[in-house]
Amino acid sequence: MKDEFLEKSKKYDEEDIQVLEGLEPVRKRPGMYIGSTDSRGLHHLITEVVDNSIDEYLAGYGDKIEVVLGKDGSCTVRDNARGIPCGMHKTEKKSAVEVVMTKLHAGGKFGGNGYKVSGGLHGVGLSCVNALSSTVEVTVYQGGIVHFMRFHRGIPEAPLTQIGATERTGTTVKFWPDPEIFETLEFDYSELKERFREIAFLNSGLTISIEDDRGETPQKESYVFEGGIKQFVSYINENKEKVFAEPIYIRVVNPTNEVEIAFQYNTGYNEIIHTYANNINTQEGGTHLIGFRNALTKIINEYGKLNKILKENEKLSGEDVREGLTAIVSVKLTEPQFEGQTKTKLGNSEMRKIVEDAMQEKFTEYLEENPSVAKDLVLKCITAKRARDAARNARDMTRRKGILDSIGMAEKLADCSNPDPKQCEIYLVEGDSAGGTAKSGRDRNFQAILPLRGKILNVEKASMHKVLENGIIKNMIIAMGCGISSEFDESKLKYDKIIIMTDADVDGSHIRILLLTFFFRFMQPLITNGHIYAAQPPLYKIEHNKQVYYCYSDEELNKKLAELGNPKCSIQRYKGLGEMNADQLWETTMDPKRRILIQITMDDAIEADAIFTKLMGNDPELRRAFIEENAKLVEDLDI
Repeated sequence: MKDEFLEKSKKYDEEDIQVLEGLEPVRKRPGMYIGSTDSRGLHHLITEVVDNSIDEYLAGYGDKIEVVLGKDGSCTVRDNARGIPCGMHKTEKKSAVEVVMTKLHAGGKFGGNGYKVSGGLHGVGLSCVNALSSTVEVTVYQGGIVHFMRFHRGIPEAPLTQIGATERTGTTVKFWPDPEIFETLEFDYSELKERFREIAFLNSGLTISIEDDRGETPQKESYVFEGGIKQFVSYINENKEKVFAEPIYIRVVNPTNEVEIAFQYNTGYNEIIHTYANNINTQEGGTHLIGFRNALTKIINEYGKLNKILKENEKLSGEDVREGLTAIVSVKLTEPQFEGQTKTKLGNSEMRKIVEDAMQEKFTEYLEENPSVAKDLVLKCITAKRARDAARNARDMTRRKGILDSIGMAEKLADCSNPDPKQCEIYLVEGDSAGGTAKSGRDRNFQAILPLRGKILNVEKASMHKVLENGIIKNMIIAMGCGISSEFDESKLKYDKIIIMTDADVDGSHIRILLLTFFFRFMQPLITNGHIYAAQPPLYKIEHNKQVYYCYSDEELNKKLAELGNPKCSIQRYKGLGEMNADQLWETTMDPKRRILIQITMDDAIEADAIFTKLMGNDPELRRAFIEENAKLVEDLDI
């Protein structure tokens, strides 16, 4: 059999060269075009259609985009822009609508004259959506005529047809994702709602709405922000104590690019900077972020020295000037170049200097025109420097004592034997009792156990100095091995999975939130890159006819009892992990073949930041309001 395979593999001639026609490449390798065929890829279809409407808005046409999720599994996107051109394409000998829908890399983005700025990341747009949908219906309102065309899995049903008269202009695209392609067909209303709010902030004056008709009660949200990214910063800082009332706003328009920056300081310790290029969230940063950071540090130092607020030898670091900073940096450019692991890092080298120049001109001008605010700002940075120096001294001291030495051993840590971090996982377990059970029940080859003794600090309200003094946090830092904040280095992470395992009650939820707050503020890439999980221990154990069943919710319990018919059932309600023996804990919560893990993701960092501020910040009224609004979720809250 092996020889036969080798013999066949030797043959390689013209018959082996496969040419994929039209949209076949997209259907053959969808991941190359939309990243994946899971929920993320599914939602990318909507993004591609919406991006076309945003391109029209940026070109000066249309100011409304409507998205509707239908009961029939469809998604409809309509705008009031110019509409896709409906005339015959000279070289393709078919309507421009058909060309746009069936040819990869066909559209107004590629000729240089159609759009100055384009938001689409891959430039495959509507043709990609068409290829990955079972059906697409395109309606174009243009020149007083309504044009219509339908496609099935990328193939036209009939040529573009005139079906009526109209006074409006614009394009409506309705599509049904193909079940042959996608693992799920369920659009997430909440996820889309947050993304469209972000788009509205980034494009002042654009109205974008989303309607969900799938449930018994339709839901609808509409967003328009005349204040744009300045309003965006105010939204993020809404529940924080501000250093000065209004965000600083900078806008510079050049022939081939545009720079928009808004920023404001709060009294907290955390830095929040979100960057965008052509409306794409550049989560990995890039040249525009480097330019902003460099300019901010340079300008504040220059102003502080010139006005004798800083001592002659005193110099503020980048960390000093960014403590408590909330900023949005949005650039638009004709030819964006994206790099990085997820293609969300801006690589255009010229943007660094363009952003620096914009900051140098406008921010310097602002400081000169607002001397009292400028002085307060420099003094805040000096205070941050002194606190950071104290924290550095504390860090050096603890390092000398071996506390933060990543090669040391965390207190009570039961490590695993596998030397490959990619194969290893660590359980952060609530309490010594449950920790002891977990140590007995684990697979010692790849599972490490770190019991959490004592009370973890609420880092939302603590300085770095206080954070480093907390026993639980010190233990976790040592165990992970990758450092925190500016010293974080993911390559030194000792475990691929970090699993929070707490009791299934309110106290357990509170401990989980405290731990997530720490990871969010000091080791955020661990969340971003999918290393943080929450274990799901069972709530009930049922014994029936010498069989044992575990249930993870009240609904699951009731369903199982109905299946069993109820008589002679023994039901145990677990109050905590410590009530299970080692075998039960392994079987229900730690065995990779049977356990349930919830991966903690951060698809919306802005919303996560707002929730952490409400839950863990200084304002008890915000916390009370959040709990009252989400009372049903409090006992099982995951960010």
